[in-house]
Amino acid sequence: MADILIKNGILIPMDPQRRIIEDAAVAIKGTKIIDTGRKEELVKKHDADIVIDATKKAILPGLMDGHGHAGHSLLRSLGMHNDTWYKACNDMYATGSTTEFWEAESALLNLERLKFGTTCGISFFGGGDSIMRVDDPKYAKAHCDAAERVGIRTFVAVGPRRPPFPSLYADWSGDLRRDYMVDFDGQVSVCEKIIEENHNRASGRIKIAMMHPTPHPEVKPIIGGELVDLKERAEKVRSLARKHDLMFTMDGHTRGTIKFCHEELGFTGPEAVFSHSTELTDEEIKICVETDTKVAHNPSAVASIMGRCPVPELIDAGVTVVMGSDAGAPDRSYDMFRHMFQCMRYHRRHFRDADVLPPGKILEMTTIDGAKAFRMEEQIGSIEPGKKADVILVDLNKPHFYPLNMYVDKLTYFANGNDVDTVIVDGEILMENRIVKSVDEQQVLDDAQEQLEAALGRIDTTGLFDTTENYWGKSHY
Repeated sequence: MADILIKNGILIPMDPQRRIIEDAAVAIKGTKIIDTGRKEELVKKHDADIVIDATKKAILPGLMDGHGHAGHSLLRSLGMHNDTWYKACNDMYATGSTTEFWEAESALLNLERLKFGTTCGISFFGGGDSIMRVDDPKYAKAHCDAAERVGIRTFVAVGPRRPPFPSLYADWSGDLRRDYMVDFDGQVSVCEKIIEENHNRASGRIKIAMMHPTPHPEVKPIIGGELVDLKERAEKVRSLARKHDLMFTMDGHTRGTIKFCHEELGFTGPEAVFSHSTELTDEEIKICVETDTKVAHNPSAVASIMGRCPVPELIDAGVTVVMGSDAGAPDRSYDMFRHMFQCMRYHRRHFRDADVLPPGKILEMTTIDGAKAFRMEEQIGSIEPGKKADVILVDLNKPHFYPLNMYVDKLTYFANGNDVDTVIVDGEILMENRIVKSVDEQQVLDDAQEQLEAALGRIDTTGLFDTTENYWGKSHY
């Protein structure tokens, strides 16, 4: 007896054989997939309490997002045209936010991922220029509380801010603001409390990851006492990650930083996921291969405008590359279908070669390769018996998918997140017929609007809503 039987769909399980099965079915019992195959076989073998008709729908494993930022969803579009966005991140995250802000933002972030079919993703707990809210564990707990209600899987990356230390934070009680400074050791201590309170919450759907700001030695040489201090701080962060067996992740790598992190800080390894990773040298690609370090590629990010992550070269060398959104501010969404399409066009333009990054590889990067980067490939990333029941249905009965054939091509070239019809995580139906069941969608949107407006009242908003005189009618800002 199954709990859920999905039938009549086009199954793209991302199994080792990379099969595509038409008129297929998937049987789910509890949190696990128990059977897959042709519909006529499974309906004979499995009665089910819930039967989902997937006629003209693709059945896929839930999508993966290798890099995103908590907080950013409430700051999207602000400050884009006059370089005030980074200042807004600093002011908002460190001194203008409350637990209600982080709870509302988390609900919005995870709701957007859910509605777009992303069932597992990484969220740095802050951003901008590594502005992490790690002065008190209550903020991360509020984020995780909301994530648990939405119901998808998430890795919340916490770690110290970029120096200098100590760092300024503020706590609000109504309209009263209390400022205080938190040193490096204090931030690391808070990170451990966050780990102890939240790691493996929600039957393992919520996990904590460790992060560390990425140094840029080619921009600013790090030598002498500064290097000694950095190594000591890095070892404390790395030790905390090892103690709790956490994923380790870093934001913003570019030429020279992976080599530096490998040789000086010991940050490479099979549990490490380095984001952006633009303009890597051959030596750095080799380092990733030899250490089994993973890379999160964000083709829609500003970093990918300033430099190119050598994704085809990394893949050909044997490095696992996961697709990332770098969402949700100032100009990226959590729609992984958009990023898949962007990724293909981006690298094909670079090589002047339309054969670069085939659709099948792109879908791998956003499913099973993502699970490998998260060290969860034995549990998620494909639809196979024994794995967790993280399954999405994509509605293909729409003009932009017709005629129905070449399904992987159709999904990677033509789909968008709004085509996702149903989302199941751990065997629980979180969305069906695009109706979210886990939370009140309108309440999430209303709370997000309310908290953003309240937070704006606590910081300097000069320039955040301004455009430039060249916004209309010109080719450049």
